[in-house]
Amino acid sequence: MDLELRGRKVLITGASKGIGLACAHGFAAEGARVHIASRSEAGLKAAADVIAQQHKAEVSIHPFDLGKTQNVLALAQACGDADILVNNAGAIPSGSLSEVDDETWRHAWELKVFGYINLTRELYQRMGERGAGVIVNVIGVAGERPRSSYIAGTTGNAALMAFTRALGSESVDRGVRVVGVNPGGIQTERAIDHFKEMAERELGDASRWQEIQARVAAAAPTRRTGKPSQVADLVAFLASARASHISGTIVTIDNGNSVRVRA
Repeated sequence: MDLELRGRKVLITGASKGIGLACAHGFAAEGARVHIASRSEAGLKAAADVIAQQHKAEVSIHPFDLGKTQNVLALAQACGDADILVNNAGAIPSGSLSEVDDETWRHAWELKVFGYINLTRELYQRMGERGAGVIVNVIGVAGERPRSSYIAGTTGNAALMAFTRALGSESVDRGVRVVGVNPGGIQTERAIDHFKEMAERELGDASRWQEIQARVAAAAPTRRTGKPSQVADLVAFLASARASHISGTIVTIDNGNSVRVRA
């Protein structure tokens, strides 16, 4: 199936590792021109070298901390002609309401929640003026299955789900589609960080994170985790012409775990 992505300019945030990096590989493999952004310049350079070598693709790097509004504006200025925006940057820590203090909560939301919203605002305006574009928000399954032990993340994800649906319901009037993806149970560096946080909190030793991972996996109905490349395949499809009738929709990719009835 030709996704008709060849030559398209794609901006992906949080793209030096994990799902963002997998998305960069996926779009490059389809012949897109890839722009990758994250806080790690070294990580971006390493990623760009591998992508260019493997896919003979055009890759540009943009080292920005998108938790700061001025950097969001600078990135939007540099990539204002992007055909596709993939919002993926964000690292909200786990913890209960009493464990996540005000400063930590606000800092995390500046990057993920307000980072998504602010970059979307800038690129959406430009896309609307051209009458074409796609915005894909990589959010997270915790937004549809609230967890008090991940209260800042689950609340932020729920907000981004509402944002995606609200904007996507009217963006089509301007020729722009806005969609979301909710990954769950994907083996990424960020998932391991969550396990380390839980191990530190519950066991007093972050190095015992694999014990937490094993417990979580055993509790999942299918006892399997997904790969970042599987999320990337979904993102590429939703951003493509093959999904031209989809907007204001969020697709969950978690092997059915979030809707499976527990006995």
